[in-house]
Amino acid sequence: MLKKHSQFVLSVFLAMELCLLSFCWLLSYYVRFQWAPFFPASASVPGTVYVWSLIPLLIIWSVLARIFKLYQPRRIGRGIREIKGILGALTATLVIMVCFLYATKQFEFSRLGYLYFWIAGVTVLSSERGVVRKALKSIRKRGYNLRFALVIGSGSLAEKLLDSISHHPELGIAATGILTPRKEEVNEFKRGIPIIGEIGQLKDVINRKAWDIVFVALPIEAHHYLGDILNILKGKMLDIKIIPDVYEYTALRDGLDSLDDIPLVSLQTSPLFGWNQIFKRAFDVGIAILALAIFSPLFLLIALLIRITSPGPVFYFQDRMGMDGKIFRIYKFRTMRVDSEEESRPIWPQREDHRKTSIGAYLRASNLDELPQFINVLKGEMSIVGPRPERPFFVQRFASLFPQYMLRHRIKSGMTGWAQINGFRGNTSLEKRIECDLFYIKNWSLVLDIKILLMTLWKGFKNAC
Repeated sequence: MLKKHSQFVLSVFLAMELCLLSFCWLLSYYVRFQWAPFFPASASVPGTVYVWSLIPLLIIWSVLARIFKLYQPRRIGRGIREIKGILGALTATLVIMVCFLYATKQFEFSRLGYLYFWIAGVTVLSSERGVVRKALKSIRKRGYNLRFALVIGSGSLAEKLLDSISHHPELGIAATGILTPRKEEVNEFKRGIPIIGEIGQLKDVINRKAWDIVFVALPIEAHHYLGDILNILKGKMLDIKIIPDVYEYTALRDGLDSLDDIPLVSLQTSPLFGWNQIFKRAFDVGIAILALAIFSPLFLLIALLIRITSPGPVFYFQDRMGMDGKIFRIYKFRTMRVDSEEESRPIWPQREDHRKTSIGAYLRASNLDELPQFINVLKGEMSIVGPRPERPFFVQRFASLFPQYMLRHRIKSGMTGWAQINGFRGNTSLEKRIECDLFYIKNWSLVLDIKILLMTLWKGFKNAC
């Protein structure tokens, strides 16, 4: 629910700012060529040219604003970062726009008009951001759009954090529990927040209640707990903020947020949110519809071959774990004998599997058995590109062996992924597969998705031949 709310707010943000930029662009035309208060125009550019040039302008802004991270939800942070981002994105937009208009040999736009637009854009967008930020703060002060936080720590550092959270209700962060290193503090209250246990109970506390953020505010004498804390938290789908107990490195601001004068080091945040998620979803839906249209004759042929070569249904349905640990049913063409897994518990894929049918072996080798997963993509259960989903039986086993395994579920599972095109599929190294999946999550972009998709098609074509 929180993620959907954030996406809605960011969608309204973008739509509003596209309208404001359009207004600023047309206003710059009016001021330069109609009103001309300072420098009369010697020649006039038709207004329709300015109107049509809005299309590339708004497209360029939409891309650059995402690159400058203007549509990331920031509860903790300073407004000056947004203004700097607007300055950078708008300047880059104008530079690219000038190059585009010159390359396409459009009318020679007024350089003074560009300056008017830049001034108006920075002023209007910065003002709009300030108003929206104040509106959101007002909403959160009234108790809406809250995120619930667990505080791990004690001493003056934890107390200062709790004071800052209570002094800033506009952030919408509600600290509802504290874990401390000392036994004697349990069942007491600190700044009105209950102390619900010791650090040694972290695993039980995390599993017992739904938290959104975990703040780690340990004094220096309790730093020996940090390793155990991170080992428990790093496989969980939470925002983790570590508050250092020294301030020597506060000059390194790029990797830090702040709450008052407290630096917060971000370790785990959701990799896809806001318009990044919308762009990826649009890419998924477009590719899935195109693929289903193109491969529909192949679907019929494969279905016919399966029915001819072995008794049983054409499709195979299996439970898999997807984004945020949710279970969904994955669709595949059946490649094994009916009821093949009734012989034993679930079996990890083997290169030589006696349960495969004659046509199933070829479908597996060419990955054609996975074509029905385009339906999962359209349903929103999967993405075209992402970590491959596994069965819950194996997920539980792998999560206990590899603490970072669950981080694969911070994004939607994919039909193909970085691990698969690098040869880590089926019965291969899990360590390498997890390493590839985490690399993809950290470095995600639409360009990377397209690269992985093209490499998948090429490898699938070679295997099919």
